[in-house]
Amino acid sequence: MATHPDTIDPRHKGFNRAAIVDQNFIEFVQQWRGNIGTPASFDAPVLPGSACSAGDFMELFESQMISRHLDLMARVLRVKNKVFYTIGSSGHEGNAMVARLTRYTDPAFLHYRSGGFMAERFRKLPGMDPVMDSALSFAASKGDPISGGRHKVWGSKPLWVLPQTSTIASHLPKALGTAVAIEQARRMDHPLPVPDDSIVICSFGDASANHATAQTAFNAAAWTAYQKLPAPVLFVCEDNGIGISVKTPYNWIAANFQDRRDLDYFHADGIDLSLGYAEVMQAVEHCRLTRRPTFLHLRTTRIMGHAGTDFEIEWRSIEELVAVEAGDPLLRSAAIALTSGLYDQAVLLARYEALRARCFAAAEKADALPKLDTLAEIMQPLAPYSPQAVQTEATRNDFQQARLQIFGGEAQLPEKQPPRHLSILINQALHDVLCKYPEALLFGEDVARKGGVYTVTKGLFKNFKGARVFNTLLDETMILGLAQGYANMGLLPLPEIQYLAYFHNACDQIRGEACSLQFFSNDQYRNPMVVRIASLGYQRGFGGHFHNDNSITALRDIPGLVVGCPCRGDDAATMLRTMMALARMDGRVCLFLEPIALYMTKDLYDPGDGQWQFSYPSLDQAMPWGEGRVYGAGEDLVIFSFGNGVPMSLRAAKSIEAKHGWQVRVVDLRWLVPLNEAYIVEQARKAKRILIVDEGRHSAGMGEGIITALVEAGLGKRPLRRVSGADTYTPLAGAALQVLPGESSIIAAADRLVDES
Repeated sequence: MATHPDTIDPRHKGFNRAAIVDQNFIEFVQQWRGNIGTPASFDAPVLPGSACSAGDFMELFESQMISRHLDLMARVLRVKNKVFYTIGSSGHEGNAMVARLTRYTDPAFLHYRSGGFMAERFRKLPGMDPVMDSALSFAASKGDPISGGRHKVWGSKPLWVLPQTSTIASHLPKALGTAVAIEQARRMDHPLPVPDDSIVICSFGDASANHATAQTAFNAAAWTAYQKLPAPVLFVCEDNGIGISVKTPYNWIAANFQDRRDLDYFHADGIDLSLGYAEVMQAVEHCRLTRRPTFLHLRTTRIMGHAGTDFEIEWRSIEELVAVEAGDPLLRSAAIALTSGLYDQAVLLARYEALRARCFAAAEKADALPKLDTLAEIMQPLAPYSPQAVQTEATRNDFQQARLQIFGGEAQLPEKQPPRHLSILINQALHDVLCKYPEALLFGEDVARKGGVYTVTKGLFKNFKGARVFNTLLDETMILGLAQGYANMGLLPLPEIQYLAYFHNACDQIRGEACSLQFFSNDQYRNPMVVRIASLGYQRGFGGHFHNDNSITALRDIPGLVVGCPCRGDDAATMLRTMMALARMDGRVCLFLEPIALYMTKDLYDPGDGQWQFSYPSLDQAMPWGEGRVYGAGEDLVIFSFGNGVPMSLRAAKSIEAKHGWQVRVVDLRWLVPLNEAYIVEQARKAKRILIVDEGRHSAGMGEGIITALVEAGLGKRPLRRVSGADTYTPLAGAALQVLPGESSIIAAADRLVDES
């Protein structure tokens, strides 16, 4: 029975709605005046005409109560600092039906109101305890089976629930990517870690459905289905009618999705298990049998506010709150349980209280267990690195027959060819990578028949066919979502982002999703990938900002990411081998920045000298992670640079040496994230002067990281200068070269160092 409005003072900000919701359930059962039926067999419908059997209902109802008591426990123990998360699942407990009607091997990407789903999925494997596992996560205990105490997440390795953190639809692209990967792996004859007929479950709220990241997933799902390509994803929109405090317009979700082409729509009641069960079953079966993207619109409600800090009484009327609480799905389940005779009042209340005691006991036990208390423990799963295994894998060359077939014989092998420029050697290295790794896929915009905008992927589609080299829709967010999905299914993705500026449109798929997975799953889940990005400036003014993007700093802020930038072809080949090994052996996410302006560069000092063409390195060569390349042995001046700055610095060094009589050393950092600070200090320690050539912007490039490393090593008093790009976007035509470092600015900076020596 809902509490009458007259009994509550709406001005009392501290009034505990959780206590009201709890008491509502107890009073509802105590004051039940309806019939208590004769219990039917567990195989019979729980109510006449229902697809939900009595046995199904009994376990679903218990999962609902477990979820509710976890919420209530969190509200009580948060104020005692025994629990550190209060975004609850109350009102969404009907999502337990989705868990019951799917398999534990169906990969699931869940939003944060999934307590009912998790409690029910735990039934799928014996010996698992949803209450204790959840309590460990709430308490940030090191014993938390999914994150090891790093975050309150819904996740489980054995139950195929990949953890998410405070997702606002950013998980939808990788969920779709995982669904596509299930079918892609079958076409490649690649063994799957889940059954071939698995589907992918992805839940989110009605407010999140408006997010751009959600919309890109819906569009891509429909785009895929339109071409009759299988994509067995079950999008579950749990519609509670509100996003924190912003109400969803009436019927908005149905109006937007029920008639959308190639996104098959189903509606189910998530408040009433006896009514909703059939529709959920139909949606799941449809998705599994047709292999089409399916949209399940699940009616839910939200009880007790967004989180413990959300005092709804301040922005919702008491009448509205009481009406919402009267629609509590646990009240409806209690009515079904009593009407069907599965429980009488005393037994139901006893079960309710027993589950409360179980949740509180688990929470108290979890609170007493150790927490993460050292930085090393916290960071341990973020960026695993096994140097020997990576080096061994990077130089593994047991694929000679495959490459002989692809390249057309011994004489056509790349190492037998004359020195070539960067784009050719990257292309040859990509051929080798796809020969070496049968599970590798290369995909992106225009990469297939066209061979990429700059022909870097030329011939790959012809040699490896469409199952492994293929075009995607023009959507960087979805490209990176696909990459995560393929990785989840044991494949090794090589997505291409056409320009660095385009990556920024989709950065959160790497920052918030791909790079966080190892951290928040305690390294139980990995999504290895090597993302190729045509990058940086100096295209002689062509294309303006979007084709001359020099923003490196946005990448440097992503925990766990590896970023490398080769400036010459042999380095590109050996770096790519190492990145593939880092991905395969340690699950790392790597970005491979390819300087566009150097793709076709053949000469260094003079036209026709051919000094920026290099031989293809033999397969037993791989670039050690973090190692730079040094040109010269001079100690009068050391120049640190990367990318386009390296050949510019070499040309400028020639003039500096002639002008000042110095011996100059140029250091190509090659690896940009994380910076190898020890290597930088080692190269600078004997130098009399230091010059940094950074084609990034002055306020946000690589230079400050290099300078910080030098200062912290006690080298800050050395004469030092930095040459960098201006804090502006890159314009068209010749004006572009005014905002980027050039040889003349490098020489001018060296001249200033003369007076500072």
